[in-house]
Order: sequence, then structure tokens, then C-alpha cells
Amino acid sequence: MDVHIHGRNVDITDRFESYVESKTEKLEALLPKAQTFNVKVSRLSDKSPKHGDRVEITIVGSGPVIRAESSGSDKYTAFDIAYGRILERVRRAKDRRQDRRGKGRTSLGDAASNDFSGVGITPASLDTVNAVANGQPVAQAGEGDDVYTPVVIRSKEFPAARLTVEEAVDQMELVGHDFFLFVDDSNGRSSVVYRRKGWNYGVISLDDAA
Repeated sequence: MDVHIHGRNVDITDRFESYVESKTEKLEALLPKAQTFNVKVSRLSDKSPKHGDRVEITIVGSGPVIRAESSGSDKYTAFDIAYGRILERVRRAKDRRQDRRGKGRTSLGDAASNDFSGVGITPASLDTVNAVANGQPVAQAGEGDDVYTPVVIRSKEFPAARLTVEEAVDQMELVGHDFFLFVDDSNGRSSVVYRRKGWNYGVISLDDAA
């Protein structure tokens, strides 16, 4: 695995490089197909040292990209936290794959094809899906007429990826997000998987014919 470390407004010392490289041995065992381990270090504020440093870690290989970031009082602390999150996401994804192989379990793909009957997941209503797609506020359960409106709305665009539901959940876990947008390979619909409690996940799909 190739290790690349970049610093922005902060010095990258030989000691820090050695520290980062020593941590990659465990990841190489967990991710034998990983090709590059990228670490970006930046100083949050030169005028306020107490704000510390931010570390962003990106692992690129033959599978999904894995990312994690964190802030700390210094670059070592920030790296350790981000590195711990990487390990947690890799292990969670591996555990989920092993759990899927258990007998008597229903895969997300099978559950979605049967409208989630018998698995305790209720798909969102068409009104909710349309509201989310159009950037409109959505009423939260139990709040009556109150609506949730985020203070800051950030907009991003990503290339559409055709994936199975299982693959989308794996990628969501590895980047550490609570949801993941994708094109469902089984039906060509724009969809999103999202994390529920524990090991439960949900899927929302847009019906282009509606």
C-alpha cells in the first residue's frame, strides 16, 4: 500500500510520516486490495492554536473508496481518531457481509422487491419522496404542524452509479454516511439507502412513471 501525506499550513515531520506508516500494517491485513493510503493534514487556525489540526484519510483500492476525518489538539490526536473511524467502518462492513451469509436472513434486495413486507420497514410515501427531491421541508413524525428546516444546506453533485442495494449499503458504511444515493441496478430507479437502528437499513426509490 502506497502512503501519501500532504500538509496544508502545517509541517509534516519525518516522525509523523513514520507514525502514519506504522499504522498501515493492520489495514493491509484487513484490506489486502487497498492501493493507496492518503492522509491530508491541515491547521484549523493559525491564530488560535487551541483549535488544533484536521486530518482526512482516504483509502483507494479495487473496491469502494473509504474515507474518514477528524479534528484534534494536534495532528497525532486527529489522525488517531480518524484512523479509529476507518477501522470501525471496515470491520462493520466485514461483519455485515458475514451476517448476510447467515441462514434464515432476508437480504435487502429481497426485502425491497417485496415492498419490505415482514421486515419491519415502511417505505416513505410518494409525497415525502417528492418533497425531499424538490428540497422542501418534511414534517417530522409526532411534531404536528412543525417542520424541520436545516440552517445550512450544502449542495453536491456526484456521478450516478448503478449498484445493487447491498453494494450501496456497503459503500455507505465505508464512507461513514447515514445515507447513500445510487441508481438501483435491478430497476434503474434513482434510490437512496439509509441507516436505521442497529443493523437495519431502509431504501427509498423514485418512481419515474409517477
